[in-house]
Amino acid sequence: MKNWKRMLLSLTISVGLLASAVPAMASPQETSVKVNDETVEYTVGAPINNKGTTLVPLRSTLDAMDVKLTTATDDTITAVVNGKTITLKSKLTRIHGITYAPIRIVGDAAGYEVRWDAATRTVLLVSKGGETETVQTGGRGFMWEVESNGNTVYLVGSMHIADESFYPLRKEFEEAFAEADYLGVEIDISKAAEEAQQKIVLDLGSYQDGTTLKDHISSETYTQLGNILKQSGLEPNALDTFKPWVVESTLASLKSMKAGYEASAGVDLYFIQKAIERKLPVIELESYESQLGMFNDFSKELQEKTLKATLDNFDVLDDSVNQMAEMWKTGNDEQLLELTNSFSDDEEYNKAMLIDRNVGMADKIDGYLKNGKGEEYFIVVGAAHYLGDHGIVKLLKDKGYTVIRK
Repeated sequence: MKNWKRMLLSLTISVGLLASAVPAMASPQETSVKVNDETVEYTVGAPINNKGTTLVPLRSTLDAMDVKLTTATDDTITAVVNGKTITLKSKLTRIHGITYAPIRIVGDAAGYEVRWDAATRTVLLVSKGGETETVQTGGRGFMWEVESNGNTVYLVGSMHIADESFYPLRKEFEEAFAEADYLGVEIDISKAAEEAQQKIVLDLGSYQDGTTLKDHISSETYTQLGNILKQSGLEPNALDTFKPWVVESTLASLKSMKAGYEASAGVDLYFIQKAIERKLPVIELESYESQLGMFNDFSKELQEKTLKATLDNFDVLDDSVNQMAEMWKTGNDEQLLELTNSFSDDEEYNKAMLIDRNVGMADKIDGYLKNGKGEEYFIVVGAAHYLGDHGIVKLLKDKGYTVIRK
């Protein structure tokens, strides 16, 4: 917790616990796959990160798991596992003639436990019950329950970037999700790489008037940025096209990825992937336009302030993310409340990131509870939105609901 107070305006915190649409103009890092400690050698294609999740060449990966692929269409895989035919629903992607599928969904369906080794950026597929299997406790996380008019809403606090140590989630999460009629998220980040979303990022996040970053921040901040980019193996002017809020989030993402935390393992994307598999409707409480527009509407002073906070603390940003991860995995309400309350140090930031958004999300949740259809909603938004005087939990209590910590 010691680093949080002086780093609160860093969007590293936002990426982790507040906003899921923060862009990062950074190059993806290579990922490898091991099946029961044996590295999978891909003769064609290679694991990639696409739309926020790790995709692997389907046939090569199944072969490495001793699974025989029968057929693969746009959204259906038929394969033989231990002599038994299984059918798996998952959206497939074809790249240069190679069929790719999400590693977690394929691994789970084939009877493997899917883990993540952050140090080596390796996806580990381990036979369940096998000799190499170890006990993995995952995390407690944050969840509340609200009931009204025959409807139930589960409120789940996400960390938008995570690693495989967060999983498996405790059974209460999985049991509640299994009964859900709808999954609610801030935004559906499985669509992050689609052309429409990328266009929004570029239109809002880059300068359109012929100016560059150097024209909008102080020479001191610009020089400091250039030095850090050089240390990271990039050209000092590599991000000149982009506005301070995009540059700041890119730096934060670089450090988070180095520490092993990625959106591909985030709690919200985990449930989005499971919802796609179940054909469960996914509803968005916000939109790409609203989230990115919020960052873009930050004053010039606040944009440079957040960038400077990241530059000043660049060497310890990964420590901050580690602390957030530990807070999430232990489900520490006291630390979460301390973090949330600390955002009030900057009025503009606090109002945009928390107060205004919390009201909008609480109003939508209120609508779900009042519709009287006897439905269950599983809502997953950044954990920092729930606690405090302006948090979703208090806003719902103020509307007369009983909110129970699970």
